[in-house]
Amino acid sequence: MDTLFRSLDLIEPGDLVNYHGTLTDCHGLWLAVPCPCNLCDVIDAMGLTDLRFALIDPWGERSGPLHARRESITRSVASG
Repeated sequence: MDTLFRSLDLIEPGDLVNYHGTLTDCHGLWLAVPCPCNLCDVIDAMGLTDLRFALIDPWGERSGPLHARRESITRSVASG
């Protein structure tokens, strides 16, 4: 099953990702988790496919962006 997820380049909670979205000062490596905000919860509960991510600094040094679109992140090759 891991091979299937990796071949599809799906993002799983806790994957290391490269952010390349509109917030240029946030470009770089992050851990991706489902966005915990109320708006994203409502979108998910409605069954819409626009899954958004919260990005967490793997080193705990700075706050990451919320609501990151799937198109704004790429799974890092370092995720294994």
